[in-house]
Amino acid sequence: MKLHLIAVGRLRKGPELAMVEDYLDRFAKVGRGLGLPSVTVVELDARGAGMAAEGDLITRAIPPGAALVIFDERGEQPTSPDFAARLAAWRDSARDVAIVIGGADGIAPDIRDRADLAISFGRMVWPHVLVRVMVAEQLYRAASIIAGAPYHRV
Repeated sequence: MKLHLIAVGRLRKGPELAMVEDYLDRFAKVGRGLGLPSVTVVELDARGAGMAAEGDLITRAIPPGAALVIFDERGEQPTSPDFAARLAAWRDSARDVAIVIGGADGIAPDIRDRADLAISFGRMVWPHVLVRVMVAEQLYRAASIIAGAPYHRV
């Protein structure tokens, strides 16, 4: 199993990048003993080229056969334990996972239509840099849940 966090845009040095790195480091430490690999971050730079161009870059970055998780305002709102169970199931089936965060215009419809899981962090729209922080935190929380920690205390 390999985990890929594919995001449109690059994080600059600052609090958001520090938080993402911190949560992904925590995930790596907790996940190591659980058979969860470190997360490979793939940043895509389309520089305002639009959703179609971003979609092409995203499509090329998704490993063949990987479970596709996207973040989209139309997605479902699983609980943290639900997300942890999905991650554990992909781990148990040795399936790679590609987690995709689109750009300002969202994710191209063809990618959205083939997603194995579409997640929304609520009905509000969030800046993609904050979504990346929240995704990194939820990965760490999922690993902690799989390890048996009470998820509300992670």
